[in-house]
Amino acid sequence: MEYGLAIIGIVVFSYLLGSIPTAYVIARFKGVNIFEVGSGNMGATNVIRALGFWWGILVWLFDSLKGVMAIILANLILPENHAAATAIAATVAVVGHNWSLFAALVTGTLRGGKGAAIWFGTMLVMAPIQVIVGMCVLGGFVIALTRYVSLAVLAMFGLSTLWMLVLIGQHQRPGEYVIYSLLVTAMMLFRFRENIQRLLTGTERRLGERA
Repeated sequence: MEYGLAIIGIVVFSYLLGSIPTAYVIARFKGVNIFEVGSGNMGATNVIRALGFWWGILVWLFDSLKGVMAIILANLILPENHAAATAIAATVAVVGHNWSLFAALVTGTLRGGKGAAIWFGTMLVMAPIQVIVGMCVLGGFVIALTRYVSLAVLAMFGLSTLWMLVLIGQHQRPGEYVIYSLLVTAMMLFRFRENIQRLLTGTERRLGERA
């Protein structure tokens, strides 16, 4: 009974943390409705296009922090099973960011970001340092070469997910992380499906282009 209540608590708190509409709040502070500019996406890249680079970085940092905080809180709620607490919190936090309750209250539609920044935050906790460094180097290289942020994110995600699955198979990371990897992969591919289509047709916007 107590274990079940702990899981419910993790799900609720992780979803609410993930749902905090960082991009909307910061853009509103600057007098912009992020849902009405550029792609309309509640994420760091759209904020960069609408407000500038450093505002977008601020959104990325806060969104990443949501993922970190969800995992920390989950492990306080369920200290006897850190792996399960971490996997559940990380997954649900990404769900909350992508389909935000608070964004729905503002817009009347269940919507959110694409999950890249909050996924990055969860990886900071779950992945070893070599995975973090490797995916950041790859992402930086892709952006420098192409200026496609979406391609960089997808490349980072693909590399880190495969790497993590190998580590899980080698028992260097908990088996519970497999569920996280599979569910977040499905969400990322779904949320980035339009970006993937635009990349294939050569119509994706590049970093530096204004909203």
